[in-house]
Amino acid sequence: MDEEYDCVVLGTGLTECILSGMLSVSGKKVLHMDRNKYYGGESASITPLEDLFSKFSNPKPDESYGRTRDWNVDLIPKFLMAEGQLVKLLIHTGVTRYLEFKSIEGSYVMGKSGKISKVPADEKEALTSDLMGLFEKRRFKNFLVYVQEFDEANPASWKDIDPHKTTMDEVYKKYSLDENTSDFVGHALALYRNDDYKSAPCLEAIKRIKLYSNSLAKYGKSPYLYPLYGLGELPQGFARLSAIYGGTYMLDKPVDEIVLEGGKVVGVRSGSETVKCKQVYCDPTYAADKVRKVGQVVRCICLMDHPIPNTK
Repeated sequence: MDEEYDCVVLGTGLTECILSGMLSVSGKKVLHMDRNKYYGGESASITPLEDLFSKFSNPKPDESYGRTRDWNVDLIPKFLMAEGQLVKLLIHTGVTRYLEFKSIEGSYVMGKSGKISKVPADEKEALTSDLMGLFEKRRFKNFLVYVQEFDEANPASWKDIDPHKTTMDEVYKKYSLDENTSDFVGHALALYRNDDYKSAPCLEAIKRIKLYSNSLAKYGKSPYLYPLYGLGELPQGFARLSAIYGGTYMLDKPVDEIVLEGGKVVGVRSGSETVKCKQVYCDPTYAADKVRKVGQVVRCICLMDHPIPNTK
């Protein structure tokens, strides 16, 4: 390990692996290290199930869980939009050669009453959906036609709405959409976590709804794609790309220090070994004294032996 590299990348999260792949493709000599014995960092897919249980200091799973190698549990589960930037990046870089994807069969939304309804994926489902009444469906359709025809570069398609000034709340009122429908649009299509977007200019929300619509049109049943063996496949795909172009990988390798001289990075130390480099890219956990915590997310992993009611 005592040699010199152009770049050292610490951590194998998706961001780090994309950087590693791009740097290797551009001809840089890259060393990629991770203190964990698996790829993915905080967004890894853990298998077998014993590894997940031990990560959270739980006793080993019993026989009721079946074969533990059949489990692949994402620590931070996410879907990919079929027309999203990440999918375009995967196609552009050729990383799709190393991955298999599955189209999600359907998505559901829970209303304020607690009722769960399927998000319509086609016209037939929209007509029979209990999410809105018949007249509301007509107004909703007019709204979707507007979104689909909207082009930021063509003011003629804005139709009396200034996307940089008109709020999303005003757009809903213009199309006479009721509160239930605007909730559905904001949270199931635009995927906002709260209602703050309603008071902001509508451009970003329209772009999000259009992305959902374009992604839905791509494969039919759902706008979402998912790697067949979990999200941990994504960083591994970019790691393979890096390796093909000469990148070196070391898993289960402790990182003790990012070595600085005169305030400038000159290397990385692991135990008694030090590797010299011109640049270091890392996730925040490798440079805890250089970052500031501004918030946190609390997640819960539920392993269920039954589907959620009203989702079949």
